[in-house]
Amino acid sequence: MSLGRLFHYTFDAVLLSTVLAGVKRSSGYTPDLTQISNSTAKSAAETYLGFGESIFGMIQASAVNSSYFTNKK
Repeated sequence: MSLGRLFHYTFDAVLLSTVLAGVKRSSGYTPDLTQISNSTAKSAAETYLGFGESIFGMIQASAVNSSYFTNKK
């Protein structure tokens, strides 16, 4: 596997995790991790989703502090 493919798959995984974090924050829906019986896979899924939450938080903080975005409430 080439380095470019690895980077592409990693970026796609981070993007998907970030989108799932956005869905969780905007609607409250999140993947049901209680259906995962393998403790190692469950821990990996929790870490993966937590990473998306962190990335989403950084993007949200950047948007709040940017002059390019306004609050339309």
